[in-house]
Amino acid sequence: MKKALEDIQSGPKDARKVFKELGTCSRTFFHIVNRAFGHPKELEERAADALAGGILKEGHQCGMLWGASLAVGAEAYRTCKDQNEAIRVAIKATQSLMNSFIKNEHTINCRDITHCDFSSKLSFAKYVVSGRFLYCFKMADKWAPDAVQAARIGLAENELKAPSVSMSCATEVARKMGASDEEMIMVAGFAGGLGLSGAACGALSAAIWVKSLVWCKEEAKKMALKNPATKKTLEIFYKTTDSNIQCEVITGTNFRNIEDHTYFIKNGGCATLINVLAQS
Repeated sequence: MKKALEDIQSGPKDARKVFKELGTCSRTFFHIVNRAFGHPKELEERAADALAGGILKEGHQCGMLWGASLAVGAEAYRTCKDQNEAIRVAIKATQSLMNSFIKNEHTINCRDITHCDFSSKLSFAKYVVSGRFLYCFKMADKWAPDAVQAARIGLAENELKAPSVSMSCATEVARKMGASDEEMIMVAGFAGGLGLSGAACGALSAAIWVKSLVWCKEEAKKMALKNPATKKTLEIFYKTTDSNIQCEVITGTNFRNIEDHTYFIKNGGCATLINVLAQS
């Protein structure tokens, strides 16, 4: 509670320490933003390990963003009056986080930041030996106060004349996988490639996180990055999309707003992919 109060007053100052303790960027920022709102969620945060390194270390959107998005989704669930409002707020708050992150890093992609291909042992060795990994700790320290502020600003933005129905591809995947109402809203901000950005598929990340959450309940001490089921999900995803992962390529669409995305999903957009991910 004391730490949450400090986060409210001046922003978190221990991001580097938390990062070292928890081990992944995604889990770290899920925890830091959750803590700022006074609602840590240990199991759900541990499941977010699977999104580190840009989705199973694939180098896409930085894990800090995925983790923070899960946290604002959790807060949207707690504070909104219904699911439609919560989905809108989670997406808006995720966009606020992304805007803040881009101001600091000028990119959202892990590989652009780390200069590392985590699938290559040689590239990872260079990342460690060169000391480039230290940059991620510095970045965490720098962005953490801004991330909490951006989360608060995004969660406070709610359009009075918003549409009555709001949908998220990520929420639909989670729903079909048997996730709880809260878990469905946690991933809502993943919509359209995270905050409707058109980047790496948010539905994929939702499926990976939900699977990891189930696995974490069974494997109490193991890191979710070691869950073999998520790697199988990624393989099936690539097979279904002809090895494409970018939302704007898969959908052939640039979503201008939540209404565009809702219309797309409501009218069967990505229905096959959502079903495949849910059943993978």
